[in-house]
Amino acid sequence: MQLAHRIKSNDRLKRLVHWMIVIPGQARPRLWIKWFVNPFIHKRGNQSCIRRRTRLDVVPWNKFELGSQSTIEDFTAINNGVGDVIIGSRTRIGLSNTVIGPAKIGNDVRLAQNVVLSGLNHNYQGIDIPIHEQGVTTQPIVVEDESWIGANAVIVPGVTIGKHCIVAAGSVVTKSVPAYSVVAGNPARVIKKYDPSIDQWIKAN
Repeated sequence: MQLAHRIKSNDRLKRLVHWMIVIPGQARPRLWIKWFVNPFIHKRGNQSCIRRRTRLDVVPWNKFELGSQSTIEDFTAINNGVGDVIIGSRTRIGLSNTVIGPAKIGNDVRLAQNVVLSGLNHNYQGIDIPIHEQGVTTQPIVVEDESWIGANAVIVPGVTIGKHCIVAAGSVVTKSVPAYSVVAGNPARVIKKYDPSIDQWIKAN
């Protein structure tokens, strides 16, 4: 704890440690971090699978967890540089997804192809400074248990997808979605809800 406090309070030391962990000008950690540090810090459940062509840009100062029997498919990018990425059990992160923390994905969730979950926004207020030099703001994304996110959907920072929801393919979700709902469109809106009194999915008003 004392060492971490010393690093955080000393800008020069902080920059040195960052240089040692992350390749300059890139979001990915150095190989020694991937091989000798991350496996002892980040948690992976039994029978979890990360495909060989997955890009894991995960650093040791934030959490990365993958639950038991969960899979991250090829060509997906996972980045926890600005926030934790927590993935539950029996969940599948599909081909060519992008998941940027802070993001929490529950159990029994399915993300189809080319889905983007990004918990960060780039600051842009200063017009005399390049946007990439202005830092970021973050808001957590939550996808609750049993939900299905269709292909090419985008989930923006601060959104919670409730339990057992369906996000239609191509949707851009800018507001939180109540449990047991179907949403579609850009921006996405609720088009169906489950009514427990009649045990049916009905069209939303």
